[in-house]
Amino acid sequence: VQLQASGGGLVQTGGSLRLSCAASGSIFSINVMGWYRQAPGKERELVATIISDGSTNYADSVKSRFTISRDNAKNTAYLQMNSLKPEDTAVYYCYARVVRVGLRYAYDYWGQGTQVTVSS
Repeated sequence: VQLQASGGGLVQTGGSLRLSCAASGSIFSINVMGWYRQAPGKERELVATIISDGSTNYADSVKSRFTISRDNAKNTAYLQMNSLKPEDTAVYYCYARVVRVGLRYAYDYWGQGTQVTVSS
């Protein structure tokens, strides 16, 4: 299973970006998809997750600014980030908990990071 993240970049304070995460491979189902981020000198932290029924969870710091969604048919998750702040600057990592074809249990997979930089 591979996760391909895209959509990062440089934006000014108050701007918007949209991240995408596409999962591919021998996938039976995806229980959870989400995004984590890691700023320099800090630990990786949860940004947002979405489970297969559409239920979402957000870090308090991004609530009302970020929206996570997913297209189950495309095995793709999206993170719409609005009203970006300099403190949102980080490497954003795509995450998925996947049940592979022929296997019984779900395993966690990570995509490569995508840099988001918000200038003040």
